[in-house]
Amino acid sequence: MPIPPEVTGEEIDPDVRQELMTLPKTLADDVARNLVMVAQLLDEDPEAAYGHAKVALRLASRVGAVREAAGFAAYGVAKYAEALAEFRAARRMSGSSHLWPVMADCERGLGRPERALAMAGEPEVTRLDKAGQVEMRLVAAGARRDMGQAEAAVVTLQSPELASTSSQPWTARLRYAYADALLAVGREQEAREWFARTLEADQAGATDASDRLAELDGVTFIDALDDSSQEENADDDGRAAADRDDRDDRDADERELDAADDQADEDWPVPGTSTAGADEDTDEADEEARTEAEDRPSAAVDSDQPTDTAVTELPAPDGGATTEERVDAEGAVTDTERGVASAG
Repeated sequence: MPIPPEVTGEEIDPDVRQELMTLPKTLADDVARNLVMVAQLLDEDPEAAYGHAKVALRLASRVGAVREAAGFAAYGVAKYAEALAEFRAARRMSGSSHLWPVMADCERGLGRPERALAMAGEPEVTRLDKAGQVEMRLVAAGARRDMGQAEAAVVTLQSPELASTSSQPWTARLRYAYADALLAVGREQEAREWFARTLEADQAGATDASDRLAELDGVTFIDALDDSSQEENADDDGRAAADRDDRDDRDADERELDAADDQADEDWPVPGTSTAGADEDTDEADEEARTEAEDRPSAAVDSDQPTDTAVTELPAPDGGATTEERVDAEGAVTDTERGVASAG
């Protein structure tokens, strides 16, 4: 496994360094560098931490600190049987009981909560420090819940450490577990109170107490960095850009048409031409229409039958009477004289 050059192995805990003194210096340095990587990656990248632990274990399997590190690395990737074996080996080598709570939790992980609960009553618990005893209480409460004993889990967590107002490294986790246990038995208002108290003690943000509080209060958070939200926003932006492009194209087309119309107006009439000839042709057509109207024989119009007509008064050819031209709905034309005409 690759190790950054800045990791020298000197970063390791002095007590662990002391255990590695039994190894040749070069080998001890290699083991130390891998153990440093385990510690750095355990929370960030458990799989990589597990890989470095396996390297250290292959190099120095007779060192208790190495077996313990291998146990935590296996625990981090949910290999509970392997983790339990490594913790037992480390305990035999060191004679310490500080791994007792995590060993009991491995039993839970293996689906044996009754064994975890039995370990909570063993004499080894009395040899644990305060933090270890709190950890053992947390494991026992979890085992109770695994066995369907939710009310018993609430009682298991009730202790002087829970009631204390002082802030300890384990305070936030204990309060959180108690709030969660209360919620499991339907005591929602009390659970909300303990989640709030958890938030007060959880300065490092080790729990999601703030989210649990918001959930109880009916508040929903939306992740602004979520992939689906980003995709939706990108789709909206794409559609908006397409709409803008379409509008710009339409505006450009309209401007081109307007410019063409303006140019056509400026070019009419064509220089060097005249409209006089067209006017003369129109006068001649009007004169022919009048002549045909005069020559056409008059038709009688039944005054009892209404007709839709258009009336145009034309001057008579002789300058005397005027001729009234009537056009009925079918397009027939009738002429009647009105005014005074000479009898002939």
